[in-house]
Amino acid sequence: MGIVDEDIAKVRDATDIVAVVSEHVQLKRVGRRWTGLCPFHSEKSPSFSVNAEQGLYYCFGCGAKGDAITFVRETDHLDFAAAVEKLAAGSGVVLHYTDSNEGDKRKQRSRLVEAMAAATDFYHQRLLEAPDAAAARKYLRSRGFSGDEVRHYRLGWAPDSWDTLVKALPFPERCSSTPAWRSSTPAAVPPTPSGVASCSRSSTPAATRWLFGGRIMPGAEGPKYKNSSGSAVYDKSRVLYGLNWSKGAIVAADEAIVCEGYTDVVGFAAVDMGRAVATCGTSLTEEHVRVLRSYAQRVVLAFDADAAGQNAAERFHEWEQRYGLDVAVAALPAGTDPGDLARTDPDALRTAVTDAVPFLRFRVDRVLAGLDTTTAEGRARAATAALVVIAQHPDELVRDQYVMDLADRLRLPSDQVRERMASVRRGEVPTVAGRSAERPGRRQAGPTGSGLSDGGPSRRSATSVVHDSPEMEALRLALSRPDEVAPSLHEVLFADALCTEAYRHLVASQWKAGHLDGADDQAVALIQRLAVEETESEPAEVVERLVEAAGQREMAMLGAEARAADDDRALELASLVGWLKPQLGGIARPAHRRSGGPGGAGLAHRAISGPLMTFPPLAVGRTWR
Repeated sequence: MGIVDEDIAKVRDATDIVAVVSEHVQLKRVGRRWTGLCPFHSEKSPSFSVNAEQGLYYCFGCGAKGDAITFVRETDHLDFAAAVEKLAAGSGVVLHYTDSNEGDKRKQRSRLVEAMAAATDFYHQRLLEAPDAAAARKYLRSRGFSGDEVRHYRLGWAPDSWDTLVKALPFPERCSSTPAWRSSTPAAVPPTPSGVASCSRSSTPAATRWLFGGRIMPGAEGPKYKNSSGSAVYDKSRVLYGLNWSKGAIVAADEAIVCEGYTDVVGFAAVDMGRAVATCGTSLTEEHVRVLRSYAQRVVLAFDADAAGQNAAERFHEWEQRYGLDVAVAALPAGTDPGDLARTDPDALRTAVTDAVPFLRFRVDRVLAGLDTTTAEGRARAATAALVVIAQHPDELVRDQYVMDLADRLRLPSDQVRERMASVRRGEVPTVAGRSAERPGRRQAGPTGSGLSDGGPSRRSATSVVHDSPEMEALRLALSRPDEVAPSLHEVLFADALCTEAYRHLVASQWKAGHLDGADDQAVALIQRLAVEETESEPAEVVERLVEAAGQREMAMLGAEARAADDDRALELASLVGWLKPQLGGIARPAHRRSGGPGGAGLAHRAISGPLMTFPPLAVGRTWR
């Protein structure tokens, strides 16, 4: 079910990636490439590069990479199909779907988004102008919300009537009755994809419940929060409220603040910390983390992280490892939330974020703070309790540093604390409560909506190649000048397994790197990087080096085989080496290039397509195998 592959290829070919990226990045042409400041991480010197011919981008600072579709997905937070549709609309490509109903489904979703925006406007105008919203306006003023904030965040008021919204909007009933926002639900309108909070009153006439962003205000009866279920346009495990407003500040600071409520986001912005987002009635999920990692490396948790730590420590540590995150915890004063603290003590709120400590440090400190460490027995129990927490971290070096710090804090011998850690890791040591320490690595059942899936684009997987070999240079040249270089290459010339796989990908795609799929594939990641790198090498020289290296590898293999063979076989192998050696010596003939003779890639091409490639081992690709 989706868009046919041919149409996706047409969209890639028809899209000007420079124009797409230029909507977010100021690009400057440098040689054959375009460069600018990366939109996915904070930097002062440009490390973001675009290859217009291949339709690819790559950041040498953070590793962001992909094509125009990937860029739109990352910057606009769209799924694959929606990103393709957006680009198709701009390039004039007509899309066809594998399911005949798929096009209708996409159109229906667009109507739902349009209806959601209309509902937002309706509720917002009611709050600003309707006489029956006077109490809501008074309440907002009492909470310190200014008129500018109300307008900026498009707060709204739902009238005390179940069908007012349906009657007011010019949409068919099938669209306007969607559970995503129908006014018969006794709660606030949930945030739309653009991040809108609303202020509403329950539709139950007898009730006197006031809601702001889903939270029932003082004087209410019933639950503290009322959150809508998911819909075709709203998934609370993916949506982060306020991201549309805060992403610029997040990128600039390389830090995102995650809080629990919509009013908390408003509060952070009020104290000049407009890099906050909020989860929408759910715990932080991997989908949230994946979105945030597109903008920043550091994530500060500004909510009850102790409760989160009890249920999701393993997830946080896993996300730190998988996405290269730095997860920290803001030490908020007990009994306060950021929204209220922003009004009563803004300096304390700023300090809490500035002095945020690493997630593991926060948990260890919280454990030790609740235990008696004045006696030898108390320190031993405290050490075990803290080690149970430390043992959950997957990095041995991190664990050991915390173990040494713990030994110093509790005035215990470090070797004994290390021994106790080993026992905890084996599950042999009872905890303070008398239970066996949980064996690290065993997955715990987490809170609902933990979102531990591996779907979606991953932009941080890096190639394992750290050297710049002739094989990589040949691929780099072929990506820049495929017509000149590609015919001179052959799989037998590549010894590195990753470069070989990259070569196969490119041959299969007819040297159109922008048509490659598999963003998590290391070979594709290597291709995407090489495609945006400049090179001034001479094609003939690079290919000659490849051919010579392949021949040298073959001679080394023949020599080793000859030393282990009997006399007749050794004589045969020596004959092969005697034939191969002068062939290799005749490959590079720089005098041809200096005298204007047949040079360039053509000379090397003849070298590998002529006598040398008739040599049996090379002809069957034995060197590569």
